[in-house]
Amino acid sequence: MRLFVTGASGWIGSAVVPELLGAGHQVTGLARSDASAAALAAAGVGVVRGTIDDLDTLRHAAAASDGVIHLAFKHDIAFSGRFDDAVDADRRVVEAIGEALAGSDRPLTIASGLLGLLPGRLATETDGHEGSDATSGGPRARHATAELTLSLAGRGVRASVVRLPPTVHGDGDQGFLASLIGIARQRAVAGYVGDGSNRWPAVHRFDAARLFRLAVEKAPAGSTLHAVADEGVPVREIAEVIGRHLDVPVAAVEPEHMAWLAGFIALDSPASSALTRELLGWQPTGPGLIDDLDQGHYFEVRGS
Repeated sequence: MRLFVTGASGWIGSAVVPELLGAGHQVTGLARSDASAAALAAAGVGVVRGTIDDLDTLRHAAAASDGVIHLAFKHDIAFSGRFDDAVDADRRVVEAIGEALAGSDRPLTIASGLLGLLPGRLATETDGHEGSDATSGGPRARHATAELTLSLAGRGVRASVVRLPPTVHGDGDQGFLASLIGIARQRAVAGYVGDGSNRWPAVHRFDAARLFRLAVEKAPAGSTLHAVADEGVPVREIAEVIGRHLDVPVAAVEPEHMAWLAGFIALDSPASSALTRELLGWQPTGPGLIDDLDQGHYFEVRGS
């Protein structure tokens, strides 16, 4: 298949692209910088220059492809207090690509999120399909974009959504885990909120990449998929590993201690991937979150 990938040089995209190439697919990636374009070209990937705001570019690239994987998201503005602006941009991308693929039965697979989907309960692939409102703001607005994607099945698009955990971990991760470690290093305490029993699902990024490949290859139209290996790791257990590696105390802290993570750190969001595994035969093989943390690469000080 000739596949167009947004976010091809990002944290997940840089694992998805070699997964696709290894399976024999031809890949074209969206690149917003010279460095990204050069990296993609060096990997044997076709390059489309632009950003996710260039909707005509996205339409043309999608129309010229056999399918699309949409991974790009404006994380830079999302985590600077403008999450709703990032969600709005994401929705416009889905609308544009959906328009280009309508009536073709070609696949569109997008990345969405699990955090806050069903607080305090084990979320399955059948949950979260009611009451997602783009005007509600925050994670629920992003769930609404996922529902918009799934609705494209009624317009002749083989649409699927891969819900990702807050922790897509691995060597080189600069996301939630790296931020937790940075805060613990700066403040000399590995913190958790409350009693730390709230749970985060997790997956290794290579396992997530394999699921995206399976989704674009064979997920039925309207599929919701969970990229979950660990159903729910208690945040206190994560803090204990961080404390041990940094040799700092582990303690309950106020949410404000966690800086920009304050709105996320106390959420209890366990999730299952049983239906995904049954549907696509996906089986995670990478290390679990705690094992990956214990390998030590998260605690290396790089770039000095």
